[in-house]
Amino acid sequence: MNSATALSWRDDNQSLTVSLGDLEIATYTYDATDEQRESPRPFFHPLRTTAGETVSVYRPWDHVWHKGIAWSLPHLGEDNFWGGPSFRRGEDYKWLPNNGAMRHDRVIDAGLDGGSFSFTHALSWWTQAGKHVVDETRSIRISPGQDGNSWTLVFETEMTNVSGADVQIGSPTTEGRENAGYGGLFWRGPREFAGGRIAGPGGATGEALRGTRGPWLAFVGQHDDTCRFSTVLIVDDTANAQHPPEWFARSEPFACFGPAPFFSAEVIFATGATMKNRYAVVIADGDSDGERLENLAAAAGDALRQQPLEATA
Repeated sequence: MNSATALSWRDDNQSLTVSLGDLEIATYTYDATDEQRESPRPFFHPLRTTAGETVSVYRPWDHVWHKGIAWSLPHLGEDNFWGGPSFRRGEDYKWLPNNGAMRHDRVIDAGLDGGSFSFTHALSWWTQAGKHVVDETRSIRISPGQDGNSWTLVFETEMTNVSGADVQIGSPTTEGRENAGYGGLFWRGPREFAGGRIAGPGGATGEALRGTRGPWLAFVGQHDDTCRFSTVLIVDDTANAQHPPEWFARSEPFACFGPAPFFSAEVIFATGATMKNRYAVVIADGDSDGERLENLAAAAGDALRQQPLEATA
């Protein structure tokens, strides 16, 4: 691997930044210090393509609890690990003292291996009332694409319910809001991506894909200033319990999407049980037609199969 395509990284004990050659492509803040009402949790921002275009946003004014790409659950029982107000049946959204936090506990492993960068850390989840409810081990792996104009993030979370009771994981939709089943690995795009293209397998496009099931979904947006296009694609691991997941996606009034494993049906997270979920996120330079999206999804699937996910307990 030549120096232009080699990865490097640095860590400031709160966040780490990965570079591809001289370009910083990803920063992962693993020890977040956001306000309690925003449910402090690790997040990826900024994320950049190989052309240097930024494809994420942090604390947008309309939803300051949106953070680039983050693992976020709005309905973990009565607690909110998404941020902002909580949706309650018959009451719409309301601010409640239930915004939990995901706290970084320790780094387990970090380094370069075989041309990829890997990082694993331990977290604990705490309710706003101060109850310890989840222990998590989270791993990320970043690898440059063979095509030279993309890179892939593999994200894996292993959560154990240590609350002492069964917990129902759901969404605003399971609470009564139609077609609003967000929760899980969630991406919020830059402001200029509003009106961009949501695309799925088989050539399907548009916001009609929200709430549908599929193995992957993508978003293509255009940047201000340069007028370049960029593509973000997420692939669901076939070993995930809810595979293929329902997807939450919007292009108006802003760009966002993500696999939503608890979109329309609550899942019982039994006390003492461990839940695993795993995804591949592709950040690609340029516009993408159906053929390119299928190729990117296939390559991301290969990245997931390099380290198979064990069955969920």
